[in-house]
Amino acid sequence: MRLITRYVLREIGQVFLVTLIALTSLMILIFAVQQAVAQGLGIAQIVQLLPYLLPNALLFAVPGTILFAVSSVYGRMSAANEITALKSLGLSPMIVLWPAISFAVLLSLLTVCLNDLAMSWGYHGVQRVVIDGLEDIAYSVLRAQKSFSRPAFSVTVQRVEGRKLINPTFFLPAKHGTGTITARAESAELKSNSGSGKLTLELYNSTVEAPGHYAALPDEKFVYEVDLVPPKAGGDSAPSHLALWQFPEAAARQKILIAQLEEHLVAQSGLQMLTGDFDGLTGSGWTDKADELQHLKWQLYRMQTEPPRRWANGFSCLCFTLVGATMAIRLRNSDALTSFFLCFGPILLVYYPLLIVGTDRAKAGAINPYCVWLANIALACWGLWLLRRVMRY
Repeated sequence: MRLITRYVLREIGQVFLVTLIALTSLMILIFAVQQAVAQGLGIAQIVQLLPYLLPNALLFAVPGTILFAVSSVYGRMSAANEITALKSLGLSPMIVLWPAISFAVLLSLLTVCLNDLAMSWGYHGVQRVVIDGLEDIAYSVLRAQKSFSRPAFSVTVQRVEGRKLINPTFFLPAKHGTGTITARAESAELKSNSGSGKLTLELYNSTVEAPGHYAALPDEKFVYEVDLVPPKAGGDSAPSHLALWQFPEAAARQKILIAQLEEHLVAQSGLQMLTGDFDGLTGSGWTDKADELQHLKWQLYRMQTEPPRRWANGFSCLCFTLVGATMAIRLRNSDALTSFFLCFGPILLVYYPLLIVGTDRAKAGAINPYCVWLANIALACWGLWLLRRVMRY
């Protein structure tokens, strides 16, 4: 039995390792090029990004790699009648399946850790490298092209002397989308701060124009901070990028904020009714407060959904292994790519749509957060049905 176990693990391990290295390298290259194009990064910044991109690349590569490994190995074994030979000796096919299932359990736990690492440490690391590198990138581009543009700001200069921009003009989006701020100066400097996610603009002898406002600051230093990582619409920020151990405390704080805001709204509505302030009861302020309350609840739903989602994503390795191994045995095809795509096609049609819908509805608060496991349960049931067929026939 130990000989069979070593044989199966060796065959799966060889295919898994080679495929994982190739696929992970490809994923890292794709992510690095994506960041380089989106952020305008140089070679030095891309090299600094690689350690932070690795967990994310492995996260995408591992489930597909284990599926390819088991489907190719068990497809070849079945096509060579090795499974039939075991049955003829009165041995259960589980003898060759248990090594892969045990390996998949360990791999699933590792993938959960990779998911947590990629979403917290990896994400923040990428942001830190991008922000730290933005200052050098901006100066380099301004020296060559005299202009530099990003969604957070744009600037044109007459020339660059060392770290000083001569006669720069900055165009900055005003807060709350109320127009554009135009700032002109005799000279200016850029200073990035990865800790705060902001770029500090220090302008000397400047004029600032905003919608309905104008200010001249002769012989003074004007400091303006640009938020380089503004939250996305709807507040898609912190909840997705916390570590697993941070979620219980974060969710508890969020519940307190929701309770406090609800108590404030109840007290305010009661006061307005007692004082006859019916205009206040129907004013736009209530709409803003309702939006704020809904936003806090939406963040809480994300905090409650993220931990089970990461565990479910990690244990997709086990589900993929169960389906891939049993289906490959049933198909009896020795070609690795054919076995893989015949196994991956149904997974693509069943698993991923269920995962996307379940995650989306759980984050919206429409269903229980643990419903993100429905895709895994559906895949596991399919795999167990296939296993029953393999054992019986």
